[in-house]
Amino acid sequence: MSDRVLLVMDDAFELSTLASALKMHGTNVIGEARKESSALLLMRSMQPNVLLIDMHISNEHSIAIATAIRKESPQIGVVILVACADLRLLGELTCNIPIGSKVVIKKSMNSVSALCDVISESRIFVPESPVAWINGNVSVHEKVVENLISHLTDLQIDTLRQIANGLTNAEIGRIRFVSEKAIEQIVSRIALMLDVQPDRTKNLRVQLVGEYFKWIGAPTH
Repeated sequence: MSDRVLLVMDDAFELSTLASALKMHGTNVIGEARKESSALLLMRSMQPNVLLIDMHISNEHSIAIATAIRKESPQIGVVILVACADLRLLGELTCNIPIGSKVVIKKSMNSVSALCDVISESRIFVPESPVAWINGNVSVHEKVVENLISHLTDLQIDTLRQIANGLTNAEIGRIRFVSEKAIEQIVSRIALMLDVQPDRTKNLRVQLVGEYFKWIGAPTH
């Protein structure tokens, strides 16, 4: 059986670029989608045996879509591309990843050929197999950053995501039913734990947002 890949990405530029690159390397990309509804329609009509997905700029989430597709197609292989190892930064939970999925840290893929190999391996789905993380070529600096982030609590991660979404401390406080001062203390603690140094010439929140978008692999094109 050959690869029949359904590619799902919410970034149009990355979708087009990766689809072309995979095809040039001999991977049979049979469908391309940018949202869950389109992905499900293509899955039903095209019968892919591998789902390759990366949702990072929309309100739709990779794991939720992968779970919905796996529910309808229990034998489909799943490859999830992510920018960072701590999925909380993406609003996702590791425990929700479908069994047998391969989660690829994008920076660890040094070639399209290597990704093609992961796709081919995913085609052979073994029931009840564990989730496999592919994170082999991440730099020492990135591993240090991942370790720092891993020490943040769920509350701190969620606060950071709310800041990145443009909410003020007061707005976050109203959502949490706590004072603005309490949120300020959480923000200060996050900065301390991530070693974001105080700088009178720079707004602390702006610095944290900048770091956050670097960590989640926000597109630069």
